Amino acid sequence: MRLDKYLKVSRIIKRRTVANEAADAGRVTVNGKVARASYEVKAGDVIEIRFGEKLTRYEVLAVQDNVGKADAAELYRVLP
Repeated sequence: MRLDKYLKVSRIIKRRTVANEAADAGRVTVNGKVARASYEVKAGDVIEIRFGEKLTRYEVLAVQDNVGKADAAELYRVLP
């Protein structure tokens, strides 16, 4: 699944266009490398997102095309 779509489906970022813009601006890294919106996300990847001074890290646990709001948090784990 594409990175921008994964960020939207998992509800880490609310809209796909915002996820796409963040990736194109270089604010999203996967496994320590700057990733484009078209990057294919796999289970086990570590995604870092920087918005201003805030840096959040997520480990991808599962990749699913569509998931309910209640189950979206099960797709990833927040890392310290």
